[in-house]
Amino acid sequence: MWPKKKFGESIQRFGRTLLLPIGVLAPIGMILGISGALVQSYMIARFPFLGNETVNALLVSIRSIAGVIFDNIPLLFAMGVAYGMSLKDKGIAVFASVVGYLTLIITINVWLVLTGKLADPAIMTQVGQIKVLGIQTMNISAAGGIITGLIAAWATDKFYNLELPTAFAFFSGKKSVSIIMIGLMIAVGAVLPFIWEILVLGLMKLSAVILSPVGPFFTAGGERLFIPFGLHHVWNVLFRFTEAGGSYVIDGQTFVGVVPAMTEVLFKQGPNSEYWAMMPSLTRFMAQQQMLVTLFLFPAIALAIYKTSKKENRAEVKSMLVTMVLTAMLGNVTEPLEFTFVFIAPLLYLVYAIIVGIGAVLLSLAGVAIGYIRGTVFDFTIFGLLYEHTNWIFLVIIGSCLAVVTYFIFYWAIIKFDIKTPGREESSNLKNTLIKEKRYGEIAEILIKALGGKQNIRNVDNCITRMRIDVSEVNQIDKDLMLESGCTAFFFPSANHVHVVYGPKVEFVRNAVDEAMKK
Repeated sequence: MWPKKKFGESIQRFGRTLLLPIGVLAPIGMILGISGALVQSYMIARFPFLGNETVNALLVSIRSIAGVIFDNIPLLFAMGVAYGMSLKDKGIAVFASVVGYLTLIITINVWLVLTGKLADPAIMTQVGQIKVLGIQTMNISAAGGIITGLIAAWATDKFYNLELPTAFAFFSGKKSVSIIMIGLMIAVGAVLPFIWEILVLGLMKLSAVILSPVGPFFTAGGERLFIPFGLHHVWNVLFRFTEAGGSYVIDGQTFVGVVPAMTEVLFKQGPNSEYWAMMPSLTRFMAQQQMLVTLFLFPAIALAIYKTSKKENRAEVKSMLVTMVLTAMLGNVTEPLEFTFVFIAPLLYLVYAIIVGIGAVLLSLAGVAIGYIRGTVFDFTIFGLLYEHTNWIFLVIIGSCLAVVTYFIFYWAIIKFDIKTPGREESSNLKNTLIKEKRYGEIAEILIKALGGKQNIRNVDNCITRMRIDVSEVNQIDKDLMLESGCTAFFFPSANHVHVVYGPKVEFVRNAVDEAMKK
């Protein structure tokens, strides 16, 4: 049983490591979106000052600088995964991942040369090859970076304290990790091309479901269902960066996964390009389904929770719910509101996920083409309103209709089954002001005490909204005291592992806990 628990915890940790590269892609995508929109010919026609040589050059330069991030997505994933998965020395793990990734792509390049499969640069993208950091290699996309990051994390934890004979003592310990990574990645690079073709065939079969007309139902609904387990990032990466999301030929180049293809069409080709017709088939898996949640369903759910709360609690409930809805609209963080009902009413959460899935399919059928990754009101403005031919009005119509349906379903279910949503509990934690007043030191002290003290805490980590903590003895946790720390919820996804939800300021709580643990 123990290996299963350990495997489950590793999968969850892997899911949250993907936030590091994705967290970079999202804001850079917004910069690309703004600069890309403002250099379009129709925008210059509307706002002539954009055609000024200096202004245009500045915007094009910004787009070029930001574009380098997307040209090196695999390297970002290699470093992010290595950092997140290593338990010993994260700095060495990141360094080893860079060394390993360079070794991987040059090894595959050598394999292509020796087997006579190195394509002419003019047609390399048509046969699944690309240039990364100046090296022509197989287009293994983000998967290559993820594989490298996982191996780098394992090698770091395994060999960071390696002792060698005196003659080789200089290469002992942390220095040995990168050297070992070179050998490991040469082996991986020699074997990977053989198994990559089989893997691609498998992902292409999965893509038959994802790329079908009902595909958005599974991607959007599935994401909501994976959120409570912290695995939604793993699910999203599958179709965003691999063959499961399809392969797309744009201007003679082949792009694997939804994000690389969308990046090319959205930021480089533009709305006046013949390839813009592809956008609805790409965006149906991306931001527009998140916008459906953050801009429409969330206000409806929050209103239902408010209307069903006890009258004496409504002032406090209103303040909390407004904060949660704004957190989603402005920051794309949905867990705080979702966690108010997912664990106390899982069937209602399932219905909510189904509504999201149905909405995603309707948006796809309506030809909505609003990119990119995040579902904030800013993204809606940039990618929906500033760009032409996005059919944004259908998002408003469909979202509004589903919001009404969602409100009545939640209102009915909460009353019918007496669901203890915020403001309906016998005793509530709504008055806690520790987070609002940014008293992170006090929160840390209470949390550590609630978890059974420093000696009971094995590992501390966090994602966007939650502390993720491993403990030795779960029966030492004081659940009542935990609520006094200012959290909105806590739960146990596996034995000896607890998630404590603090919202978007969780990183500051994590830093305070780390400092308190050192004292």
